[in-house]
Amino acid sequence: MKRLTTLFTAFAALTSLTYSAVAAFATKPNIVFIMADDLGWQELGCYGQTKILTPHIDAIAKEGLRFTQYYSGSPVCGPARCNLLTGKHGGHAITRDNFEVKNPGPDRFGGQHPLPAEIRTIAEALKAKGYATGCFGKWGLGPQGSSGDPLKQGFDRFYGYNCQRNAHNLYPKYLEDDDDIHELEGNPRGRTGKQYAPQLIADRMLEFVKQHKDEPFFLYYPTVIPHLPLQVPEEDLKQYLGKWKETPYTGRSYQPHPTPKAAYAAMISFMDRQIGRLMQQLKDLGLDDNTVVFFTSDNGTTHLGPVQVDYEFFDSVGALRGLKGSVYEGGLRVPMVVRWPGHIAPASETDLLSAHYDVPATLADLVAGDMPGTDGISFLPTLLGKPDAQQRHDYLFWDFAGYGGQLAVRKGKWKAVRRGLHKNPNAPLELYDLNKDIGESIDVAKRFPEVAQKLEAIMLSARTRPEAKRFQFGTYSDD
Repeated sequence: MKRLTTLFTAFAALTSLTYSAVAAFATKPNIVFIMADDLGWQELGCYGQTKILTPHIDAIAKEGLRFTQYYSGSPVCGPARCNLLTGKHGGHAITRDNFEVKNPGPDRFGGQHPLPAEIRTIAEALKAKGYATGCFGKWGLGPQGSSGDPLKQGFDRFYGYNCQRNAHNLYPKYLEDDDDIHELEGNPRGRTGKQYAPQLIADRMLEFVKQHKDEPFFLYYPTVIPHLPLQVPEEDLKQYLGKWKETPYTGRSYQPHPTPKAAYAAMISFMDRQIGRLMQQLKDLGLDDNTVVFFTSDNGTTHLGPVQVDYEFFDSVGALRGLKGSVYEGGLRVPMVVRWPGHIAPASETDLLSAHYDVPATLADLVAGDMPGTDGISFLPTLLGKPDAQQRHDYLFWDFAGYGGQLAVRKGKWKAVRRGLHKNPNAPLELYDLNKDIGESIDVAKRFPEVAQKLEAIMLSARTRPEAKRFQFGTYSDD
């Protein structure tokens, strides 16, 4: 009788999930996916930040679901974006570092190595289900006109920075506008200018929503904030001026700034304000209840501090070890909050182990779409409050060719790391018990050799597809 009851309960849960998913597909929910750039684990109020104000993102968390163990697919920009859009982890993804393409001329940036035409993105999958698709922000997966151009990877509309290096200035001389170039007069690529690119990008993002209010849309908003340089309009800077003791940044890496703490906080609050504009627009257009909104970051806080970004002052990664460029927790663990009124319970939380490469499977599941061959697992059951129906990863895997070459595996409470693989392919494996040591400070590989051997075997087996070895190394840029 007990077995029969258990089976009935499982069937009821599955039936409820299927009904919810079908109902969601029948109404074709709008999908908004927002990704910050180099935003740390604890740089939002909803994750414990006390100095930087992020009320609109905090509201998304309060009205939705907050993940506590969500990870990037890579600790730097380009590969993280590849993991997110293709559903491949580093062992299978074509992009494993920030590979650069030669500049076509003195006034243009070349971009990054393009995604091949045969690789399917979640934008292509959603477009096939009748979604209008738009990308506004930083792309980094192939130059304009190449196979990796966002217009050739499933997006109907693109506005922003195609090349990550162009995004090293927020008052650039130009932005890409679909197949065209938008020249920005009054921007000398100095600390200030007449046209602030994040504002232009946000405005066009809102135009896209308004234009497609009567049809289902997928909005991908990979904002360039708070990636350096420290640049923000003076009006936004004012709210933080004089709040803290400042040491002016006068170095050569990116733009100098007289009040770096205030500038960094103001950039994040500027981003939050644009998200607030978006959330209000969804309400004004009557789209709020039928739109699922995701917010995350591409990777952890930048390592360029403490004068440029004082991550200790802001407690950007809390007790986590490592920053951007590192496969320790501080480089990989990122915020993730999701809101969908009537479907996701407000003020809820999950410790589900998940990563960027789960997103394509989740969005495809949401609309009954087709996204085969991914390394991800849909976390739609968790979003819908059906944890018993949620499949779980046996492990999460990272293969990052940058910063000396690094590998990592997370399996349950265990985390294995190997570093310095370019110089030493047989670099020793480090092992950490994250339940007892979230700061990854005590290597227990010698105490638990069997566990270490199992995770090392995963590192070897997870790098199986030929494309994972095609671009081991390349010209690196600090993104």
